[in-house]
Amino acid sequence: MEIKHQRRVFSGGISPSLVKTLRAFGLVMVTFAVLAYGEMASAQSYRFSTVEIEGNQRVEAGTILSYAGIERGQTVSAAELNDAYQKILASGLFESVTIEPRGNRLFISVVEYPTINRIAFEGNRRLKDEDLEGFVQSRVRQVFSPTQAERDAATLTEAYAQNGRLSARVSPKVIRRSDNRVDLVFEIFEGGKIEVQRISFVGNKAFSDRRLRRVIDSKQAGLLRALIERDTFVEDRIEFDRQVLTDFYQSRGYVDFRVTGTNAELARERDAYFVTFNIQEGQQFTFGEITTISDLPEVDPDVYQAVLKVRPGMVYSPTRVENAISRMERLAIKEGVDFLRVEPRISRNDRDLTLDVEFALVRGPRVFVERIDIEGNTTTVDQVIRRQFDVVEGDPFNPRQIREAAERIRALRYFSDVEVDAREGSRPDQVVVDVNVEETTTGSLSFGGSYSTNSGLGISVGFSERNFMGRGQELTAQVAAAENNANYNISFVEPAFLGRDVAFGLDFALIESDSDFSLFNTTTGIFRPSLTFPVSENGRLSLYYDASYDEMTDYRGFSSVLRSEVAQKGLWSSGIGYEYTYDTRRGGLDPNSGVLLSFGQEFAGLGGDTEFIKTNARIIAQTMVLNEEVTLRATLEGGALDFQKGTSRAVDRFSSQVMRGFEPNGMGPIEGTEHLGGDFYAVAKFEAEFPLGLPEEYGISGGAFYDVGSIWGLDTRNATGLIRSKGFKPRHVVGVSMFWASPFGPLRLNWSTALEKEPGDIEQTFDLTVRTEF
Repeated sequence: MEIKHQRRVFSGGISPSLVKTLRAFGLVMVTFAVLAYGEMASAQSYRFSTVEIEGNQRVEAGTILSYAGIERGQTVSAAELNDAYQKILASGLFESVTIEPRGNRLFISVVEYPTINRIAFEGNRRLKDEDLEGFVQSRVRQVFSPTQAERDAATLTEAYAQNGRLSARVSPKVIRRSDNRVDLVFEIFEGGKIEVQRISFVGNKAFSDRRLRRVIDSKQAGLLRALIERDTFVEDRIEFDRQVLTDFYQSRGYVDFRVTGTNAELARERDAYFVTFNIQEGQQFTFGEITTISDLPEVDPDVYQAVLKVRPGMVYSPTRVENAISRMERLAIKEGVDFLRVEPRISRNDRDLTLDVEFALVRGPRVFVERIDIEGNTTTVDQVIRRQFDVVEGDPFNPRQIREAAERIRALRYFSDVEVDAREGSRPDQVVVDVNVEETTTGSLSFGGSYSTNSGLGISVGFSERNFMGRGQELTAQVAAAENNANYNISFVEPAFLGRDVAFGLDFALIESDSDFSLFNTTTGIFRPSLTFPVSENGRLSLYYDASYDEMTDYRGFSSVLRSEVAQKGLWSSGIGYEYTYDTRRGGLDPNSGVLLSFGQEFAGLGGDTEFIKTNARIIAQTMVLNEEVTLRATLEGGALDFQKGTSRAVDRFSSQVMRGFEPNGMGPIEGTEHLGGDFYAVAKFEAEFPLGLPEEYGISGGAFYDVGSIWGLDTRNATGLIRSKGFKPRHVVGVSMFWASPFGPLRLNWSTALEKEPGDIEQTFDLTVRTEF
């Protein structure tokens, strides 16, 4: 092997070892020089007999000296001068600061930050200037702060992110003006909305993705995504959806349900999100043995057990337990038992998937409500908030009642934020309840459009104020007009009449109609004051006085009955009435089922031109089956009209569309080819609503229905031999429906056919209704 030696030659002929030596020597010299300079600098000191400040226009010289911390005649070091410089600069009042010692004089030169002359926004279209101003802390005529301007830009960017525009960018720009003023301009690039393209669930077995997507607030991008706001990605909304899913499952007995994770993945094109909820359902539990015990000798547990509505075998729900506790505590208040507390003791039986509940009646701590403090309400009077509490100052304190009051305050929808907390009062046995609210807009002006096969196109203009004059009263006024009718309505509601749980209502209405389905015009005026109050947990009773004026004009047909009724011109009726309503659709024990029952009668004859009794009844039952994919609904309704003075007219009788498949005034007693309406009607409606297999973001579902019913009967004093009124003759109709939860409002299309009808009946094989407000 041949080895070649190569000699390295350095410039100038200096060897490498000498170069290393020189470098080490130079490094040592530099180190000594730096140390020596540092010692000299730290040792150097100054004493100033004069401090001169220049450049300040708004800030007083004394203020600058106080920041610097240097007094005349004081001996200071160079390090202390540097600290003074940093303190003045850190005040945030100056754009630049210079400190220069000149002998026994110290010169401080400052350049003040300018004041803000104007704040403007450029490039924004989705969010208006007045909306953006609420996020900005910088203010006109205040000192401009670059740091605050950057924070404002970050806040505006976050505001756009909350509106689904994650690509938005906001840059603060400064335009110099005279007199040390600037215009602060936020240049905004809004970007496009990032939509939720797909929402999916992993781990769900009991309920389909389709059903769970109807539960949460976030929605997938739909057909008309430009008109829908809930298909954009908002992180806070996803967190809310996690809680909603938990509440949904637990209300159906899945006590071990958990959302184990949420994954929001941004598409590669950065234009859409794919959201996945990872869930763990667990097993469904039912109620097992339900017992009540008492630690109080004066309290009989059997009496409290009797008020419970939960039974063994029912699907377990925390809400049912809470309702049971509320029932017992209300009974204790009624019986005069103070400080009674109900403690639910739950025993789990994994073998048979039941939960035994033992309600223990115990004596709670003797704590009283010292006072209720309300803050934040600038418009709403205190009394509107106070009446949501079942307790007043001096009553025993019950945490459950306070929580329920907080929910009632939120349900008013007068406030954007409600916080209700309890804290210790002036003594350990006293509690102060703090209520902090933030008011929101309660009035609205609406412009709407409507369409139906029967009424055609229509428009409406309405005004509504839910918190009139801050007193919790509701005032509404509406004008609605279609092709053949007009409706003018004003209503007022006082929800706590005379300080009681009684709603006082006052309604005025004027209705003018020239329908294509009748051969005469009608004018109706209504004046109706009413009182409505609860009579049970789910029942309410309304008592009212009704004064109405009805006029029939411009008859264009050949019926002798209708001609004689139109010839009577306008008639007044005056009477009293009641209506009882029982509704478990929202407050019942089963979240999937509910019943609505209403029954009412009007007794006319307190003056006026007529005397009659009019009765109406309706019952609706609804339930969800097949893992809540299919909704079943049954309706049974009917009415009866009995005249004692005068005779009934077409405007009094039942003549509208009481069942699908027939036109309004298309069935019932008839003279020739003209329907007259009847004194009685009854109809039963059965329908099912189900998914069609389409993506649920389209908002389209299907339905099928079967109706059976009839209108019959006519006052014999009106009848002639030409009138056909054969008593109750049922008509049978079947059909299919398509529902679309469109951005324009709920739209329904019905296709029907009559399986059985009577001669003269007028079928309506298709009808469409849609209504929207914008």
